[in-house]
Amino acid sequence: MPDSSSKSSVVRFEALQQFIARAFVAVGIPEQDAQKVAALMAEADLQGSDGHGVIRLPMYIKRIQAGGINKTPNIHLVQERPATAVVNGDNALGHLVVSKAVDLAIEKAKTCGVAWVGTRFSNHAGPASLYARQPLQHDMLGLYFAVGNANHLPPWGGMDMLLSTNPISAAIPAGSEPPVVLDMATTVAAYGKVKAKAKRGEMMPEGWMIDRQGQPLLDPNRSNEGFLLPIGGHKGYGLALIVGLLAGTLGGAAMGREVVDFNADHETVTNTGQAILVLDLNAFGDPQMFKASVDHLVQDLRQSERLPGVERIWLPGEQSHLRRQTYAQEGIPLPAALHADLAELAQALRIEPLASSA
Repeated sequence: MPDSSSKSSVVRFEALQQFIARAFVAVGIPEQDAQKVAALMAEADLQGSDGHGVIRLPMYIKRIQAGGINKTPNIHLVQERPATAVVNGDNALGHLVVSKAVDLAIEKAKTCGVAWVGTRFSNHAGPASLYARQPLQHDMLGLYFAVGNANHLPPWGGMDMLLSTNPISAAIPAGSEPPVVLDMATTVAAYGKVKAKAKRGEMMPEGWMIDRQGQPLLDPNRSNEGFLLPIGGHKGYGLALIVGLLAGTLGGAAMGREVVDFNADHETVTNTGQAILVLDLNAFGDPQMFKASVDHLVQDLRQSERLPGVERIWLPGEQSHLRRQTYAQEGIPLPAALHADLAELAQALRIEPLASSA
């Protein structure tokens, strides 16, 4: 008999967004803020980033109820120059803090050609690509860095988990082709994917995690018995460190032992750090010529000779782009176990539950 946890229901983007917003409003988040965060969380699921979308809602709600997130923050600047700034998120929902940072970076890049804005006292903000993509509509490219919200990675050769998945994302605009969007953890898999595997009742592939004896760890429900592996061995460890220094330490946010495990601690302020770098294509020449060159390169890569058995060469972001199109038309699949968790949450908050689409 198949595992029922592997089954899924389908929900519409708008229904998912409104459910998330209802949940936030029910615990005291102002309506406008609730809608903004809900739209970004639903967009994460729309593009298939299911480890960072609505699956995180129960944890966010738990932190809000425990006092671990500020419901009415004063998000403000603490440092600013023409092309740089540091935003103090006042312990707000991370999506609000990073959105302000990205908007500010875009405005600064219009004048300076380039802008870097970092955050401190932020929180988990969903998938990195959400924010790297936002400058695209302004003929700009974005690079995003973040410190993860729990340490799952030891230094190379060690066992003390002093680093996190520390993701990086880059979004490069194209012309007729989809934008080139890289979104990657500096570990082989983001911890959100481990959580998603557990929710779907699936095992992890070998190479994601090892236990404290160095043996493969495949059961996502036992993830606390080991740690994630870095991409490319010691090179991934080095990259995780650099990303953390740029996104965390540079902006006055937590790194190393200072990072709070928001999976286990719902009350302590996390002081999460993120950073966004925005480049205006106009500062380098004609944006249309650049995007045409990107198209040409993308097509050259896609049409290049393939190894036996390979049906298609994919570019970074293409599969997420296709998911956006498919899920927008057909609905977003959610694991049955997650849908059940959300039904329990709705009952606890006394709000209308999330309905599946017909």
